[in-house]
Amino acid sequence: MHIQEWLENIPAVSVYLLVGLVIGLESLGIPLPGEIVLVSSALLASQQGHINPVILGAAAVVGAVVGDSIGYAIGRKGGRPLLAWLAAKFPKHFSEGHVAMAEKSFQKWGMWAVFVGRFIALLRIFAGPLAGVLHMPYWKFFIANLLGGICWAGGTTAAIYYIGTVAESYLKNFSYVGLGLAAVFGVVSMLVVKNRAKKASAEVESAPAENVPAAD
Repeated sequence: MHIQEWLENIPAVSVYLLVGLVIGLESLGIPLPGEIVLVSSALLASQQGHINPVILGAAAVVGAVVGDSIGYAIGRKGGRPLLAWLAAKFPKHFSEGHVAMAEKSFQKWGMWAVFVGRFIALLRIFAGPLAGVLHMPYWKFFIANLLGGICWAGGTTAAIYYIGTVAESYLKNFSYVGLGLAAVFGVVSMLVVKNRAKKASAEVESAPAENVPAAD
């Protein structure tokens, strides 16, 4: 069953909770398709009157902010051993190259890395735990996390809902359009991240190990 067909058969409250939960777990550091679930739900809201896009967007924002904050706390407590454990459990997402690339981003951009990372599939998983590992001051993390969550979750919901509403008289199957756009964006961002991760991994292998300073 297509994901949107499945969403159509559950109550609106369950859709809000599902979106908040999936995005929250993804932000916490667990690789899940948060963006696809959000896009599908926003498209459903544009077709079905029982889904309120404002409540949907709010649920997505809360899930993003709370999930990232929990990830930050776990990273702060777990430190680098946590990254090693995550690398063993999710080698494709938490490889040495990906971690090195993310660390370089945090060192260079600080809290902006948290904000921008919200819009990039792979960095969404890293942002919370890594900010905690690097001991970024929580107030800086929270501001960037909140603004990033509002812009990404709220903006995505509003944009997809608007597209679905405007295109209603021209398109029959919105789910494929929305998921197609999300897939294209996800693939492009993943290719960019993978390319940077390879370069970072090569630099890590060729350079002696050094202690990474805490992010400002």
